[in-house]
Amino acid sequence: MLKVGSNEMELVDFRIFRMIGDEVYEGIYGVNVAKVREIIRMPKLTELPGVPAFIEGIFDLRGVVIPVVNLAKWMGVETPKSVTGKSTRVIITEFNNILIGFVVHDAKRIRRINWKDIEPASFASGMGALDGSKITGVTRIENDSVLLILDLETVVQELGLYTPDHGQVPREEYRFSGLVLLLDDSGTARKIIKEALEKMGLNVVEAQDGQEGLHRLEELYGLYGEGLGRQLKLIVSDVEMPLMDGFHFSAKVKADERFKKIPIVFNSSISDHFSEIRGKDAGGEAYLVKFDANVFYDEVARVIRQHIA
Repeated sequence: MLKVGSNEMELVDFRIFRMIGDEVYEGIYGVNVAKVREIIRMPKLTELPGVPAFIEGIFDLRGVVIPVVNLAKWMGVETPKSVTGKSTRVIITEFNNILIGFVVHDAKRIRRINWKDIEPASFASGMGALDGSKITGVTRIENDSVLLILDLETVVQELGLYTPDHGQVPREEYRFSGLVLLLDDSGTARKIIKEALEKMGLNVVEAQDGQEGLHRLEELYGLYGEGLGRQLKLIVSDVEMPLMDGFHFSAKVKADERFKKIPIVFNSSISDHFSEIRGKDAGGEAYLVKFDANVFYDEVARVIRQHIA
């Protein structure tokens, strides 16, 4: 079991094979274990008319209807004819409170990796349509191979299964003054959350990961000194971030006498109960699943008011 603040994650290592010329190439990919419910053999599917080609169909898993996406088709990969169905698996995931299955050519193992060894996916812009915007991070494994962490949330958005709920303009009693430090490696997520915080009257300082978040705290302390606690009302942090994740960041903040009283709210796509418990253990005062604006306003206002009182 992962320790809170260890800055480690566990990944399900799975493979997608593709043709490059006459050669079969084995692509190595990963998804956070915290988002995986189970891994099953290919079930009998009911096809759906009028849906994108990468949607294989739906099936009933213990009373819940689950859509199944063929990852190779979604990625635009030509599957080699030599790939048989014997090793094909469906990874059942849950994030943003949505269940969805992903067909992969093989599921290998669970890997424990330190976030500091995961590089942001900024290099991906030069990789073409295959991986481009579809990955969130990269890490090296044995034999100098590269493992790509797929952005499966993109599939959910493309399917229209999830759209952020921007909610209503926050009520007057939900308006505050001061600063909020916002950590998220997704520019899209930061934009949504920043707009929500600004609607509450708050000014937002942004960071892309835990390391940059600590740097921003040092900068703010240089500006405000011991008065930082009065200016910085809250930290809102994602959990999954390259270099330093949200839990490890929180543990470092809470271990620093200058910053430990600043409340932290986690805002993540990971929707399992265990991650919520880990968030509380790491020092978070709330754990929110992206993104319901009205719930966000309620919890942010609750936490800020508790620390103003």
